[in-house]
Amino acid sequence: MLSAILLASLLLFVAGAVIGSFLNVVIYRSLDDEPVTKKESWVTGRSRCDSCGHQIAWYDNLPLFSFLMLRGKCRNCEAKISLAHPVIELLTGLLFVWWYWSGAVFFQLTQAPFQVLQPLFWLCVGLVLLAILLADVLYYIIPDTMVTMLTVLTVGYRLALVGYGVMRLEDLAWAVGATVVVAGFFAVLWLVTKGKGMGLGDAKLMVPLGLLLGWPGVLVGTFLAFIGGAVVGLGLIVIGKKKFGQVIPFGPFLILGSFLTLIWGDQLVMWYLGLLR
Repeated sequence: MLSAILLASLLLFVAGAVIGSFLNVVIYRSLDDEPVTKKESWVTGRSRCDSCGHQIAWYDNLPLFSFLMLRGKCRNCEAKISLAHPVIELLTGLLFVWWYWSGAVFFQLTQAPFQVLQPLFWLCVGLVLLAILLADVLYYIIPDTMVTMLTVLTVGYRLALVGYGVMRLEDLAWAVGATVVVAGFFAVLWLVTKGKGMGLGDAKLMVPLGLLLGWPGVLVGTFLAFIGGAVVGLGLIVIGKKKFGQVIPFGPFLILGSFLTLIWGDQLVMWYLGLLR
């Protein structure tokens, strides 16, 4: 039994790493200000070296393995391959394994068709959120394409839950209302600070995140994001990596705050309400 679980975990890690290799292409070619996006589609375009543009052969495009065999350099021009490529492949592989191991805890809907749709939905959400997080960390951009994809996924899933009676319509209404308020708050911050205090991409990202978290989870996730951003920002200033006034990508903190809320949101709300008594 244990050997079968370990084998399944290994196969899922490999599958995740392969998808992570594709995510590298999606992330880079989803950036509107990158010239490559005007030349090739991430759907049909072949992988190329970021430095010389040479088309990468299949045997040099094996997730993680090729990076190690090539010692992190392009076979054609010997330019260094960005460390982001193997990191994304590794993280995506680990995401697949985590999804598999945590499934018994988080995917508990047994009503058809959600016994299949629920785990598939959250895997897709995890992949898109990982791509958004890495795009913001690496390029300080939250691609509209990914936000739109996440929004469509979330709206479709929530409507399906309501349609099958798994989710109450009033709960969806509360989620929509809370999302409008929080996303509107972010948009106002963007307007007031003229983009220096908050990016417009963060406001857009709050739409699918708010629908994912619902009420009052969206408030918990936002609060955790601000706390995390403040702690990391101050830490970077203390060690001299950032100066006051310099921006840091906030999307990763929104995503991590949402992730923590999905796992421990109810406990955090109960803990806070207990403090008010």
